[in-house]
Amino acid sequence: MRLLAISDTHSQDIPKLLQEEIQKADMIVHVGDFCDIDLLTRLKKSKEVKAVYGNMDGLELRQALPRQAIFKCEDVTIGLVHGEGAPEKLQERVAHMFKDQKVDAIIFGHSHTAMNKVINGVLFFNPGSPTDVIRAPYLSYGILEVQGKIIKGQIVKIK
Repeated sequence: MRLLAISDTHSQDIPKLLQEEIQKADMIVHVGDFCDIDLLTRLKKSKEVKAVYGNMDGLELRQALPRQAIFKCEDVTIGLVHGEGAPEKLQERVAHMFKDQKVDAIIFGHSHTAMNKVINGVLFFNPGSPTDVIRAPYLSYGILEVQGKIIKGQIVKIK
């Protein structure tokens, strides 16, 4: 299964390359900071969407989405959370949020900086932001391929 992972879109127009990736994906994962419910509505019209709200999302999104979620994709358990606080040690903070659950991967955002790293058997995956380079050297999104018990991530830089 092919998952398209995005975060921190901040009410901005989605780049054309990302619009094309939506069509190729089996599922879309958005880990918060939509800032506008319109994007969530549009994404849900095209594919199955798993999403959480972020720190910049208002009441409407907070009522529509959870703060944190866990779902199964084939034989892989995936945790979703936006993240919060300073970018330093963000990975440790999101790991702590899932300390009582057995997850194979945690997809998070907030920092706008992409990450694709396995730590202690857990994939920590931050797709970065496709629309905002605050604190990040480039725009990006992520592709996750799930086959049975295997999950592999790829960060795609937008030029």
